[in-house]
Amino acid sequence: MKSLLLAASVAVVLPVMSSLAHAGPIENACNRSDRKAANPQLCGCIQQVADQTLRGADQRRAASFFKDPEKAHKVWMSKSRGDDEFWDRYKAFSAQAQAYCGG
Repeated sequence: MKSLLLAASVAVVLPVMSSLAHAGPIENACNRSDRKAANPQLCGCIQQVADQTLRGADQRRAASFFKDPEKAHKVWMSKSRGDDEFWDRYKAFSAQAQAYCGG
């Protein structure tokens, strides 16, 4: 009886752990944020768009904006070519995420 209960518990917990382990940086940051609209479905949707539009380094950089929105402002105001190029990619990602996810 105990082994059946253990097997059932593992069957329930493993898919949840698996999905958390595969969450991307933006999804993780979104889920940890204190924004009212944040929920697992929306955060997962935004991560899907990020996977299609941003490379890994850009995703990690964009994820940092959830914790420190001032970083986004500094990048936006920056005069560096690299920041400008990132900001163009970030704006395109943001627009696509808003259109696709309705967030």
